[in-house]
Amino acid sequence: MYKLITILSLIVVFASCADKTTETKTIGTVVTLSSPAADSSAEPYLFTDAKGIVHLSWVQKKGKESSLHFSALVNDQWTAPVTISSGNNWFVNWADYPVVSSDAAGNMLAHFLEKSDTAKFTYDIKLVASADAGKTWGTPTTLHDDGKKAEHGFVSITPYNDQFIAAWLDGRKTAMEGDHSSHDGHHGEMTLRGALLDKKGTKTKEWELDGRICDCCQTTIAITDNGPIVVYRDRSDNEIRDMSIVRFVNGEWTQPKTIFPDEWKIAGCPVNGPRADAVGNNLAIAWFSMKDKNAEVKIIFSTDGGATFQQSIRIDEGKAIGRVDVVMIDKETAVVSWMEGSTIKAIKVNADGSKGQAIVVAESSDARSSGFPQMTKAGDKLYFAWADNKAKTIKLASLTL
Repeated sequence: MYKLITILSLIVVFASCADKTTETKTIGTVVTLSSPAADSSAEPYLFTDAKGIVHLSWVQKKGKESSLHFSALVNDQWTAPVTISSGNNWFVNWADYPVVSSDAAGNMLAHFLEKSDTAKFTYDIKLVASADAGKTWGTPTTLHDDGKKAEHGFVSITPYNDQFIAAWLDGRKTAMEGDHSSHDGHHGEMTLRGALLDKKGTKTKEWELDGRICDCCQTTIAITDNGPIVVYRDRSDNEIRDMSIVRFVNGEWTQPKTIFPDEWKIAGCPVNGPRADAVGNNLAIAWFSMKDKNAEVKIIFSTDGGATFQQSIRIDEGKAIGRVDVVMIDKETAVVSWMEGSTIKAIKVNADGSKGQAIVVAESSDARSSGFPQMTKAGDKLYFAWADNKAKTIKLASLTL
């Protein structure tokens, strides 16, 4: 089933936190995996549920119809794809991919984007729920209730206690004069909103988390021992678009806080959001920045659930285009994936600043149609998914840690 990929330099060298001596560790071999996705598929998303089962979702297009599918990796075999929902009026975007999430009991939530008007950037977030581990799915409902013909998207959803927590970019304040034909046509502020959702996807609580943020970068959620955190690209009055965090502590959201002052000033959205992961109160956040046209991918660690942060660590090799992902493999170590030009790479990074040697996961394309590579961890393996914009399908690989 697997085809070995030859790659150089699979030895990771990093400094030990305990004695600062150098260790050499083999992190394994990258292998390609068969894909359950059919042709004309893109926008992949990967997640691992509480039972350690890897799930892959993707969007398939057939004529004017779009459909959201998912499959699970069980005993090293992908299950038969299940159709979550389909329609001929979806907004399908290379960067604003649907996400799927599952709790420990097998309750699942998924989302997709549906056009609400004829203007280009007017669409709603549709939620779909399943109570039987994805075997059957309910009727889509709308996540937000503002009723505005505006942009809503870039959703993150993850289980939290006995509910789900979601964050999204909400354009209700942009729905003023203008034709909404481009992001430059926004006349109001893009906002960040969050909500608690029950197992059926019904909101039990909702908040505005930030009243002015970047217009079209992905959001990310991680659950720490102190509570959920949301990380996103912020937007200051003078167009500084650095990464900010809000934390849900003791039932209240903190004020937005910059995680690191890149001071990237850009009069437009770079469409390049962050990713975060947590083990207990140990948190890792990866992101892309390009101050003064100097493209960088960085990671930063926190030991107190995002209240404070250590020094950022640069991990790219000088030709980064971003499109990051991150997973923590223990309290001190994370793996970051990103695109270095058209190449998907991954590297192990320790909170003390030491790094392994970057490895090549796959050759892809820097075209928008190649989308955002995805990464998840299950057991002692990392799994990767990306869109092959030439073959028009989803490619997959794994890496033993």
